This record gives sequence, structure tokens and C-alpha cells, in this order.
Amino acid sequence: MNKRLNILFLNWQPPFLLGIVIAYFAISVRFLPAAEKVDSEKAIRKLADKVLKDANFNFIDQESGKRYSSTADAPPEARLVPESRYNDWRYWNGVLNIAMLRLGEVLKEPTYTEFAVRNVAFSFDNYAYFEKRYANENKWEYPFGQFFIMEELDDCGAMGASVIEIMRLDPQERYLKYIDRAATHILTRQSRLEDGTLVRTFPRKYTLWADDLYMANPFLCRMGKVTERSWQTVGIDDATRQVINFHKYLFDQEMGLMYHNWYSDTGKPGVAFWGRANGWAVLAQVELLDQLPADYPKRDTLLALFRRHIDGIVPYQDSTGLWHQLLDKPDSFPETSCTAMFTYAIARAVNQGYLESRYKSFALKGWQGVLTKIRPDGQVEGICTGTSTSDDLNDYYTRPTALNDVHGIGTVLMAGTEIIQLLE
Repeated sequence: MNKRLNILFLNWQPPFLLGIVIAYFAISVRFLPAAEKVDSEKAIRKLADKVLKDANFNFIDQESGKRYSSTADAPPEARLVPESRYNDWRYWNGVLNIAMLRLGEVLKEPTYTEFAVRNVAFSFDNYAYFEKRYANENKWEYPFGQFFIMEELDDCGAMGASVIEIMRLDPQERYLKYIDRAATHILTRQSRLEDGTLVRTFPRKYTLWADDLYMANPFLCRMGKVTERSWQTVGIDDATRQVINFHKYLFDQEMGLMYHNWYSDTGKPGVAFWGRANGWAVLAQVELLDQLPADYPKRDTLLALFRRHIDGIVPYQDSTGLWHQLLDKPDSFPETSCTAMFTYAIARAVNQGYLESRYKSFALKGWQGVLTKIRPDGQVEGICTGTSTSDDLNDYYTRPTALNDVHGIGTVLMAGTEIIQLLE
């Protein structure tokens, strides 16, 4: 045996062993998170760079197949559509814009910030072309239809929140006018129950969707920063009311989860504890907590509701770190977007002090699950496509998961960005 090893062996005593163990774990604690941080940053850059590549800010003529960089360059007979879904006016692009802004800030990478600034400007530069030609097509499919047709929260809430963020970087009068228009719609025109809870007119009149907590709150809690000062309190107060009321109608105490929806005509919830609906709800709650004044009167109430919701969600995480499409149904498929949402919400809450540090493990485990869904080329697997409410659980079980589905790209970026900060 090597003489040095022999001496070490002969002098092996319990205190010495304890010191070795302590040193080993000290090194592990220091260097393993550093390695995770590097791997996480690599993965998230691949995804963000894939977005930059795919979002080419071009239009395609459906008749001729020709590309145009601006609607002003197209002939009158052209039937244009954005070549990339990332460049349309949809709520998921509002999430994407905010995610890219945060990523640019954390990584000190201006390319990501510039994407969000350009993406908002692109919509404002070109929406009028489509508004002029609109002939009562389905606004959910018509290019930029949700820009000029403001009827429901997901027409304006998430995208409006991203416009507010861009307005602070690139102040423009046209952005302020849109923000005022969106605020007026949400505060005075959007359907509500008698107690002020925001609802939709479909699939049955005055249906409460858990998704809508996010479609409203990120805008409401930000709008006072760029509009009339008095609107800041109005927005925060309304966002607070939504959180409290959504918990009242949708939260199941026994399950610790929110139902996807609640019907006002029957006074009963739907059938599904859908993963992404719960994801939207916890994201909305974190967004509000981030914007609250420190002395806000209902801050403790909001913290308690958020913590109760997180405590309900974490037991459903599976051994891979992922959560499922139907949270209480382990035979439903593992779903990437809700996992990213929960990962972000928990990591953000730990970073901001809304949750104790012991919750960190759930976020890190969730991120490890998400990483298994990010391909080497930056594409993402396992994201459930757009999903309406349903009274048949089979509709949730059988939803497709197209590769790189736009509904989850922004939330995966958000999760990765916050994990990088958690590992600092």
C-alpha cells in the first residue's frame, strides 16, 4: 500500500472520518449546484435561441407562398399570416415576452430583451392590415384578431402585461393607449359575478376558469405603473379580490387543488384538477405578491392562500419530478407546462421569501423533470395543447402534446431563469 495511504489508514479515527464526511458534503453543496446552474443555463439558452431562430418576424402569403417582412410590402390581393406563431397576438406570447425579458436581465443578454421589444412593436406595426380585412372570421385563428377584438381576458391580459413591461423600456404613446384600453375593458366591460369575480360567457354563461386568474392579474397588478397613479391601487385591489374569490369558488380543501372551472348556473365545479389551470393560478398569485406594497393590508391573507395551494400541489409530484396532466390521476400523462409553472412558482417564492427554503427541493426536482423534456436542439416535448373546460375527464386524458407547443414555451423559460437564480 502507498505509504501515505497506509498512514492515513492507520490513523483512521471517528473524528477524522466525521471531518472527511463534513468536508465532502461541503464540497458537494458548493460545486453540485454550480454544475446544475451551468447545465440549466445551457438548456435554457438552447430553448431561447430556438425561439429567436423560429420567430423570424415574417409574413407568408397563403396564396403565393411569398414572404414579406411587413404587411406594407404585400400586394392588395395577398392573404397574409405570420410565419411564426411566436409573432402573433396571443396570450402565450405575452408570457413569452415577459419570460424573455427576465431571461435577458438574469443572463445579461440583450438579445433576449430585444426580442420582446421587437415582438410587441411588430404587432403594433402590422395589426391594422388585418383589422381592415377582418370579415367576422374566428378571432382565435385570425391573425392578430385578439389585438383589435377585445372581448375576453385572454385577448388582452397577458399580452397587455407584456406591453406594460415593454412600455417601461420603450415608452410609446400607442402602447399607453392600448394599456388604457385594456384596463378599461377588464375593469368595466369584462363579465363578472355580483361579487366582482371575473368570468367568461362560455361554455355556459358566466363560467369561472382557473386560467383567468393569470389572464387578468399580471395586467391588473402592473397597470398602475404606467397609467394614472390612482389606478395602481385599483388594479392591486381588484387582483387581490380575484385571488380570494377564485380560491372560494375553485379550491377543494380536501384535494388541495383548484378545479379547472366552476359553473354559476349550477353552483358546482367542473370535474378536472387540470395541471395547467392550477399552474396559471399559482403563477398569478406569485405575480401579485411580487407587486404588492410591503404594508398591503391583505398581504398575509394572500400569502396564506398561496402557501395552502402550493402545499396542495407538491404531494402530487411524481418520482421523475414531473406533475401530471390531471394532477390527481397518475395514469394521465406527465405534463411539461404545468411542471414548469409549479417549478417557477416555488423557486420564485423561495427566492423572494414567500416560502421557506425547504421547498427548494421541489423546485429543483421539478426542473430536473423539465430538463428531460428539452431536446438537444432546444425543442420541448410533453406540452398539452390548448384546452377548454370539459365535463368529461377523457377529454383531458387524450389532449395532444405537439412538439414545441406554444402554450408552454414561455413558462419553461420562466422556470429555467428562476432556477438559475435559485442556484446562485
